Amino acid sequence: MFAPEAIDTLFRVLAEPTRRRILDVLAERGEQTVTQLSDQFPHLVTSGISKHLMELRGLGVVRATRQGRHQLYRLEADAVTTVLAPWLEKYERYWTDALKRLRDLAEGATQDTSHSPPAPVRSGGRQQMAGKRSAGRRRRNDRGRP
Repeated sequence: MFAPEAIDTLFRVLAEPTRRRILDVLAERGEQTVTQLSDQFPHLVTSGISKHLMELRGLGVVRATRQGRHQLYRLEADAVTTVLAPWLEKYERYWTDALKRLRDLAEGATQDTSHSPPAPVRSGGRQQMAGKRSAGRRRRNDRGRP
């Protein structure tokens, strides 16, 4: 099992929205240079992107390889999984149980709807009823009664 410090570091690094967006871009587009990444962040200078990439590289979720004069950055998704997996295992039973309940409900709903006629559709709801009550009050008031 990984040390709690590794998980804390992962959450600290990923708490920054720009870093998460960099990971999203790398996941969607594959390898990117700093310049290509900078194009996705017009509000940041290239050196700002480089600093975020250094944090992500330090964590091991991004890897850089040199191609000529450029560094190409790519996502190392297995690194995130490796650090998060032990922590997430503690919570897995909760969503596993919830997914089983959801499946059972969905399967039950599918079986129930195949044997029963569709439910009638109501229109108007409370507003329509409120309108009828108001109209009734007006009629009583028109007759001189409260």
